[in-house]
Amino acid sequence: MPRTRASAVQESERSRPSRAFLRVLYIVLVAQTIALAIAIVLLVQRPAGADSAGAGTPAPASSTPTGSKPTPTPEPLTPGQQLLADAADPAACAVTFAGEGIADPPVLEHLGILYAHLPIPQRDGAVFAGWYPTPEDAAAYTDAARINGADMVACTDQQITLHGSWKTPEQVAAEDVGVPILMYHQFTARPEGEDGWLRGNYAYIGDFDTHMAYLAERQFYLPTWDELSAFIDGRLSLPHRSAIVTDDDADQTWFDLAVPVIDKHKVLATSFMITAYRQDPAPSPYVLRRSHTHDMHQAGDNGDGRMVNWSADEIAADLQASAAVLGVGQVLAYPFGHYNDTAKQGVAKAGFEMARTIEPGYVRAGTDKLAMPTVRINYGMGLDAFIDLVG
Repeated sequence: MPRTRASAVQESERSRPSRAFLRVLYIVLVAQTIALAIAIVLLVQRPAGADSAGAGTPAPASSTPTGSKPTPTPEPLTPGQQLLADAADPAACAVTFAGEGIADPPVLEHLGILYAHLPIPQRDGAVFAGWYPTPEDAAAYTDAARINGADMVACTDQQITLHGSWKTPEQVAAEDVGVPILMYHQFTARPEGEDGWLRGNYAYIGDFDTHMAYLAERQFYLPTWDELSAFIDGRLSLPHRSAIVTDDDADQTWFDLAVPVIDKHKVLATSFMITAYRQDPAPSPYVLRRSHTHDMHQAGDNGDGRMVNWSADEIAADLQASAAVLGVGQVLAYPFGHYNDTAKQGVAKAGFEMARTIEPGYVRAGTDKLAMPTVRINYGMGLDAFIDLVG
């Protein structure tokens, strides 16, 4: 049967999608588009290495935030800085050394006390000429600027560099320096002096003050015993104006009258102590304690000192006892100035390097270290006489 127009229209209407169906389709397409866009964004922001992560395992967070710079590697510490870091002491001072042929490592010193660890470098064909605060002072051998164990430690920001210098052996020989070891005993506050047979031993404290003022004002170099030993060996040059101040016996007048003068003028001095009788701590940072023996400052069987009556072993045992009290051996003053070859053997056996006699003279290169001469200071010695002795 042929179709009517009306039936054809109805059939056409049934074949078209309904409006409701189109709306649903539109919403689905929009949702899929949004989901695809979100997936793309997440894929772009996904951290590197996430693809290799196990299924379901979140990717580790980046250790470096986006846009930040990596932490720089710190500069390694210099040897001097490492000493300070290890010490962790605000009073510590790292001392480094510079100069031709000088390779000594830095040492740690401490503010407020004397330098205690300055090396004496050695070099073939040369004699060390000391430490100085600047290269210019080192080149000019500026005696007044030279630094040693008679000086208080001073530094900036806990560090200082000292500059060394050298001389030729010929230069040193031509200078022909002689070093006086000044020997004082007791002291008196009486200008007229003390009475009795030991009157000459008692230096008037007013004279002692002028002596020490002269050394300080004229900027005499005050060698340590280590330096004097190196000077005798020909390893160290010392200035013409050098002197070592010593006191024998550590009498009470030394503590009461002389030490305040030492402090006043900041002069390095050595107190030779009889340790069986006195074991006082150092009364000043400028005073070194050394041995006048432990118990040999008395007569032996023949009326002379025990030092020339005892065996080398007995002498060594006494000196080792003294060194144990003082914490150092190094040098002694012979009691009464008495010594002989046996005494020298005992001194060496005890581990002492040097010994001072009462024989007059000056220490020079090549002097016998176990028989060093001295310059005796007696009562009544004024400044003019003192200058004649020390220069």
